[in-house]
Amino acid sequence: MLKLASLAASLAALSLAGCDRPSPPAPPPPAPQVSVGAPVKKPVSDYDEFVGRFIAVDFVEIRARVSGYLQEIDFKDGQIVNKGDPLFKIDPRPYQIAVDQARGALNEAKARQAFAKTDLERGKDLVRGSTITQQTFDQRVQTNRSAEAATTAQEAAVRQAELDVDYTDLRAPISGRIGDRRVSVGNLVTGGAGGATTLLATIASIDPIRLEFTVDEGAYLRYLQVSNATGAASERGLRLPVRLKLLDETSYSHEGRIDFVDNVIDRNTGTIRMRATVDNPDGKLTPGMFARVKVQASPATEKLLVPDAAVGTEQARKFVYVVDKDDVARIKYVTLGQIVDGLRVIESGLADDDRVVTDGLMRVKAGAKVAPQVASVDTPAPAAN
Repeated sequence: MLKLASLAASLAALSLAGCDRPSPPAPPPPAPQVSVGAPVKKPVSDYDEFVGRFIAVDFVEIRARVSGYLQEIDFKDGQIVNKGDPLFKIDPRPYQIAVDQARGALNEAKARQAFAKTDLERGKDLVRGSTITQQTFDQRVQTNRSAEAATTAQEAAVRQAELDVDYTDLRAPISGRIGDRRVSVGNLVTGGAGGATTLLATIASIDPIRLEFTVDEGAYLRYLQVSNATGAASERGLRLPVRLKLLDETSYSHEGRIDFVDNVIDRNTGTIRMRATVDNPDGKLTPGMFARVKVQASPATEKLLVPDAAVGTEQARKFVYVVDKDDVARIKYVTLGQIVDGLRVIESGLADDDRVVTDGLMRVKAGAKVAPQVASVDTPAPAAN
């Protein structure tokens, strides 16, 4: 029994000695694979952003020039009309009667003029022979002149009456989108040059369209510097390019140019009004609509750009990971600029020969080795900015 107990004790000791033997160390994890690329270097301009409202280049109120009962409406509410298209028809019959009356009066005046002219020619021979006195001859001269004046007045009356007939046919003065009719057929409309004329409809031009916005005095001075750099100082920056986006859009996909700067700065607000012209071939841009506009605020200079996804945040500071010659990731704190064509502008903190980590930031630790794979910094799809 003692031998068995001794043997059991020896086995237990050997077992405990085996537990105290150290296990071999685990192999280190492989270096994480990341994509790296050199920053893109290209000319970039700074931009200011403002909010503006679209207005039509041409906006016309359709009003009658003559009074009468509305006889026809030749358009559908909201349709596109071209210049010269018929819109409204006022009953022309009273004005056609006035034309006939004016023509009758003209014929009468012409007959009187013809008689007066013949009488004057006859008097020339009679006054030489002393058959009639000089006073009688002078009266015939005066009668002929009065007949000529009456004929001229009646010719003008005929033209006015014919013009009134033409005014009963209202046509589109510009091309654009017409609003809804304000008067139905059968109503009496008031025309003329006074302020009580009847509004029949409105037309707003579509393409191109304008965007009005205001800028502060400091921005205006910057735009003057840009215009000086581009050789357009005499235009006060009138031809600066702009980019726009609507409220439901994420990128500035519309392009235009400033074509007007107001001649005064508002004393109350310290701002000046500007206007840009934008192409609108599909008619999507509508007067009264709001849009954000970016205006070039500086001449183009060389800047470094990286994908926005390559930028990390450490509290209030922004940084990027760069890989050194030993494939070790290092942090570089950077100052960010705007987004241009989907890439983020780096104002400072980065060199053009740095290898920037563009993909795999979550696998990178500062001071740790990485397995870099070179990838080109292509321009991604435009991002919201």
